[in-house]
Amino acid sequence: MFAGVKQLFSQVDMTEGTPWKRIAAFTVPMLLGNIAQQLYNTVDSIVVGKYVGDNALAAVGSASPILNLLLVLFIGIATGTSIMVSQYYGSRNREELSRTIGSTIVLTAAASLFLMACAPLFIRPVLQLLDTPESLIDWCTSYLTILLMGISGVAYYNMFCGILRGLGDSLSALIYLLVATVLNIVLDVWFVAGFQMGVAGVALATVIAQLISALLCLRRLLCMTDLFDMNLTYLKPHSRNIITVVRLGLPSGITQAIFSLAMVVVQSLTNSFGEMVIAANVIVMRVDGFAMMPNFSFGTAMTTYAGQNVGAQRMDRVHAGARQGTLMAAGTSAAITVVLLLFGRLLMGIFTDTAQLVEVSANMMKILAAGYIAMAITQSLSGVMRGAGDTVTPMWISMVTTVVIRVPLAYGIAYLTRTPQLPEGRYECIWISLLCSWVLGAVITAAFYRMGGWERKAVAEAAAGEKTARTAEAG
Repeated sequence: MFAGVKQLFSQVDMTEGTPWKRIAAFTVPMLLGNIAQQLYNTVDSIVVGKYVGDNALAAVGSASPILNLLLVLFIGIATGTSIMVSQYYGSRNREELSRTIGSTIVLTAAASLFLMACAPLFIRPVLQLLDTPESLIDWCTSYLTILLMGISGVAYYNMFCGILRGLGDSLSALIYLLVATVLNIVLDVWFVAGFQMGVAGVALATVIAQLISALLCLRRLLCMTDLFDMNLTYLKPHSRNIITVVRLGLPSGITQAIFSLAMVVVQSLTNSFGEMVIAANVIVMRVDGFAMMPNFSFGTAMTTYAGQNVGAQRMDRVHAGARQGTLMAAGTSAAITVVLLLFGRLLMGIFTDTAQLVEVSANMMKILAAGYIAMAITQSLSGVMRGAGDTVTPMWISMVTTVVIRVPLAYGIAYLTRTPQLPEGRYECIWISLLCSWVLGAVITAAFYRMGGWERKAVAEAAAGEKTARTAEAG
């Protein structure tokens, strides 16, 4: 019995076995974990929508793009760490694996302290710059301030999860996150319905739950000494490892920053349509968060799969897994699209009892539905390129689809559809532009994957070369 439990929580070696089976075994726990994490924001929205009102719901949604923009630093660190860990694990390089883990723990601490000290000073000015309605701005400020003062929990959770994923362990993070999610739900209701704390209550509940999930992940890592060492020798910044983490993670962070910045810019356009459209956008984005989870999960799984096999110098398995993983992701998204088209109104009704708000939200969701299949292709193939060490190509693709296509198209459609009855244009421009960027992103990503430049970016091979050179010099 104990042997079975130990095997269940052991890491997945993706350099062996049937590719699609390894990818699926890794993806399913991570997908469930991502869904649980998405519940954080969704429960926040449901609780404030039901117990406080539609304006509070709109306030939480308006704050989300700014929060995501401020989190890009940690996304970059987590991505770079996961790539390095997966390749060093695949190449069985214990020394470099230990150095990478220790360096990123220190790097995350420094980044957390920096953001906690600086970000709260700019929250309200940014909200004012975005023309956030006066009825929402106090709630938005309170929500963001509390979340940012407790940022170390989410920072370390993401970084520790990046390490666990690189080692092939997606189940442990799931178990710990489920515990934290249940706690988050209980605290949400307690703080908001019981103590009448409003949006500040859901922010505080999220901070507490994320900190607990981070501590549980750390506990799991401390038990994995058969794979790497975690002591004072390694718990210090090693410049080469930090530089590599930043080099790999920075493009991914920039990618997320570009996307989040575009969301902030489009949020300004969304605000111009009034509180009804703002609240509808919040609901759509919450449902979108769940609909996109399989794509993100497959993308992350492909990063680990590619990283381990590139480290083991098994490019044949990388290509086979890319094909099989992309097909699984696209099939999953096709099923989700059908569900959204058939049951969209029922899903929107979970968040609000306002009939007009449900109708507007359901119409928005119909526009986006087919785009999830395109995003399955983008996320899977981008994951392969990142796992190989090419994080720059996905960054440029994101820049083109977001900055060149999405934002100008949204404002362009809004301008061209202005009428005396609709002085700001049609609000559908927000989602039509997003759909177009998703489809074009899939086409461009598939083209760059087939070109194959990403195959020459392996981190583990470079580290092995440096180690060989140092040995030769010593000899």
